[in-house]
Amino acid sequence: MKYFTLKEFDSPDEPGSGKHMDKEFLEMLDLAREEAEVPFKITSGFRTKEYNDELLRKGYSASSKSSHLKGCAADIFCSTSQMRSIIIRALVNVGFKRIGISKSFLHVDNDSDKSDAMWLY
Repeated sequence: MKYFTLKEFDSPDEPGSGKHMDKEFLEMLDLAREEAEVPFKITSGFRTKEYNDELLRKGYSASSKSSHLKGCAADIFCSTSQMRSIIIRALVNVGFKRIGISKSFLHVDNDSDKSDAMWLY
Protein backbone atom coordinates (compact mmCIF):
# COMPACT_ATOMS: atom_id res chain seq x y z
CA MET A 1 0.00 0.00 0.00
CA LYS A 2 1.18 3.47 -0.85
CA TYR A 3 -0.89 5.55 1.57
CA PHE A 4 -1.70 3.31 4.55
CA THR A 5 -0.11 0.98 7.06
CA LEU A 6 -1.87 -2.13 8.39
CA LYS A 7 -1.58 -0.67 11.89
CA GLU A 8 -4.10 2.03 10.94
CA PHE A 9 -6.70 -0.74 10.56
CA ASP A 10 -6.06 -2.50 13.89
CA SER A 11 -9.02 -3.21 16.17
CA PRO A 12 -8.35 -1.17 19.35
CA ASP A 13 -8.42 -4.33 21.47
CA GLU A 14 -6.02 -6.35 19.30
CA PRO A 15 -2.74 -4.78 18.15
CA GLY A 16 -1.61 -6.25 14.84
CA SER A 17 -5.14 -7.21 13.78
CA GLY A 18 -4.96 -4.96 10.71
CA LYS A 19 -3.38 -8.01 9.06
CA HIS A 20 -6.93 -9.41 8.82
CA MET A 21 -7.98 -6.72 6.36
CA ASP A 22 -9.09 -7.90 2.93
CA LYS A 23 -6.36 -7.31 0.33
CA GLU A 24 -8.75 -6.26 -2.46
CA PHE A 25 -10.46 -3.77 -0.14
CA LEU A 26 -7.12 -2.21 0.82
CA GLU A 27 -6.03 -1.96 -2.82
CA MET A 28 -9.28 -0.17 -3.74
CA LEU A 29 -8.99 2.18 -0.76
CA ASP A 30 -5.39 3.00 -1.67
CA LEU A 31 -6.50 3.85 -5.22
CA ALA A 32 -9.30 6.06 -3.87
CA ARG A 33 -6.82 7.88 -1.62
CA GLU A 34 -4.57 8.51 -4.61
CA GLU A 35 -7.45 9.81 -6.70
CA ALA A 36 -8.79 12.05 -3.92
CA GLU A 37 -5.41 13.68 -3.34
CA VAL A 38 -6.36 14.33 0.30
CA PRO A 39 -5.38 12.33 3.40
CA PHE A 40 -7.76 9.64 4.67
CA LYS A 41 -7.72 9.31 8.47
CA ILE A 42 -8.98 5.81 9.32
CA THR A 43 -11.09 5.83 12.50
CA SER A 44 -12.16 2.18 12.29
CA GLY A 45 -10.89 -0.72 10.24
CA PHE A 46 -10.89 -4.35 11.31
CA ARG A 47 -12.97 -5.11 14.40
CA THR A 48 -12.84 -8.13 16.64
CA LYS A 49 -16.22 -9.57 17.60
CA GLU A 50 -15.58 -8.48 21.18
CA TYR A 51 -14.88 -4.88 20.21
CA ASN A 52 -17.89 -4.76 17.87
CA ASP A 53 -20.10 -6.15 20.65
CA GLU A 54 -18.77 -3.45 22.98
CA LEU A 55 -19.73 -0.75 20.45
CA LEU A 56 -23.23 -2.23 20.25
CA ARG A 57 -23.55 -2.24 24.05
CA LYS A 58 -22.52 1.42 24.14
CA GLY A 59 -25.19 2.33 21.59
CA TYR A 60 -22.96 3.13 18.61
CA SER A 61 -24.21 2.66 15.04
CA ALA A 62 -22.56 -0.74 14.73
CA SER A 63 -24.13 -3.89 13.32
CA SER A 64 -23.84 -7.45 14.57
CA LYS A 65 -23.18 -8.30 10.90
CA SER A 66 -20.67 -5.49 10.39
CA SER A 67 -18.38 -5.70 7.39
CA HIS A 68 -15.61 -4.49 9.75
CA LEU A 69 -15.66 -8.01 11.24
CA LYS A 70 -14.63 -9.40 7.84
CA GLY A 71 -11.92 -6.82 7.28
CA CYS A 72 -13.62 -5.35 4.21
CA ALA A 73 -14.71 -2.01 5.67
CA ALA A 74 -13.28 1.21 7.03
CA ASP A 75 -14.53 4.45 8.50
CA ILE A 76 -12.79 7.60 7.30
CA PHE A 77 -12.83 10.81 9.38
CA CYS A 78 -14.59 13.58 7.52
CA SER A 79 -16.03 16.80 8.92
CA THR A 80 -16.64 19.21 6.03
CA SER A 81 -18.95 19.04 3.04
CA GLN A 82 -16.09 19.76 0.65
CA MET A 83 -13.94 16.94 2.03
CA ARG A 84 -16.93 14.60 2.07
CA SER A 85 -17.59 15.33 -1.61
CA ILE A 86 -13.95 14.79 -2.63
CA ILE A 87 -13.67 11.48 -0.79
CA ILE A 88 -17.05 10.09 -1.91
CA ARG A 89 -16.28 10.95 -5.53
CA ALA A 90 -12.96 9.10 -5.32
CA LEU A 91 -14.53 6.07 -3.59
CA VAL A 92 -17.20 5.78 -6.29
CA ASN A 93 -14.70 6.31 -9.11
CA VAL A 94 -12.58 3.33 -8.01
CA GLY A 95 -15.63 1.08 -7.74
CA PHE A 96 -16.95 1.19 -4.18
CA LYS A 97 -20.73 0.67 -4.14
CA ARG A 98 -21.43 0.70 -0.39
CA ILE A 99 -20.98 4.04 1.37
CA GLY A 100 -22.45 5.32 4.63
CA ILE A 101 -22.44 9.06 5.27
CA SER A 102 -22.27 10.71 8.69
CA LYS A 103 -21.44 14.25 9.83
CA SER A 104 -18.06 13.11 11.13
CA PHE A 105 -17.10 10.06 9.07
CA LEU A 106 -17.69 8.04 5.92
CA HIS A 107 -18.11 4.28 6.05
CA VAL A 108 -16.98 2.35 3.00
CA ASP A 109 -16.97 -1.38 2.34
CA ASN A 110 -16.88 -3.88 -0.50
CA ASP A 111 -18.76 -6.68 1.27
CA SER A 112 -19.91 -9.03 -1.50
CA ASP A 113 -22.56 -10.53 0.81
CA LYS A 114 -24.44 -7.21 0.93
CA SER A 115 -26.38 -5.18 -1.64
CA ASP A 116 -25.06 -1.97 -3.18
CA ALA A 117 -26.23 0.94 -1.06
CA MET A 118 -25.61 4.49 0.09
CA TRP A 119 -27.05 5.51 3.46
CA LEU A 120 -27.06 8.18 6.13
CA TYR A 121 -26.27 7.82 9.81
